[in-house]
Amino acid sequence: MTSLSAAPAPPRCFALVPCAGVGLRAGVGGPKQYALLASRAVVAHTLAALAAVPRLAASLVVLAPDDRQFEHHVPGYTGWVARCGGATRAASVLAGLQALRAQGAGDGDWVLVHDAARCLLQPVWVDRLIDACLEDAVGGLLALPLADTLKAEADGEPGRAAATVPRAGKWAAQTPQMFRLGLLQRALQAAAAAGAEVTDEASAIEHLGLAPRLVPGDLENIKLTWPADFALARRLLETR
Repeated sequence: MTSLSAAPAPPRCFALVPCAGVGLRAGVGGPKQYALLASRAVVAHTLAALAAVPRLAASLVVLAPDDRQFEHHVPGYTGWVARCGGATRAASVLAGLQALRAQGAGDGDWVLVHDAARCLLQPVWVDRLIDACLEDAVGGLLALPLADTLKAEADGEPGRAAATVPRAGKWAAQTPQMFRLGLLQRALQAAAAAGAEVTDEASAIEHLGLAPRLVPGDLENIKLTWPADFALARRLLETR
């Protein structure tokens, strides 16, 4: 009798949430991911949305090594936590990828990196990204085509416009950003070795000469950065 080899297991999807920043621009007197919003910490809203996506096998939160606040602000969280965050987002994500490997994730598994401060996330948006990228050769990210006119500041004159920047073909990047673990790890390592500026995961992938897929996001998927963002997020949560 000829034995048949077992079919390879399909790739899994994991969420990775870098949560090691201090968020000074938010003006909330501490790390913005722990600021209260509608009686819950910002990151608690984020993790609840990710937990409602059935196709995510697990979520990993990357904390600063000295973080002692997370469990207090997110009681009952049953996902993975790794206190291995670095000085930059890219360093935290790279360390988080290694932590996912320690949990059994492999090169071919998908990693959806999501900002802790994008706490208005809806599970349907995550599903839209997974649907668009699961069979893609590169991966992709949620993003919005730019609608506003863009202005470039004058050199030496902050706050004054010097030119209008063409907006055609330009998108505002959001998260999650979804790439295979092995590819993303290689991209982040290559960008770090080259001293390239990495502001999100897609920029590291682009540094390799690859073109991530742009998947239409949602206007409500805002990142809480400035004090006014918190007021807007409260209003949006009250209308849900």
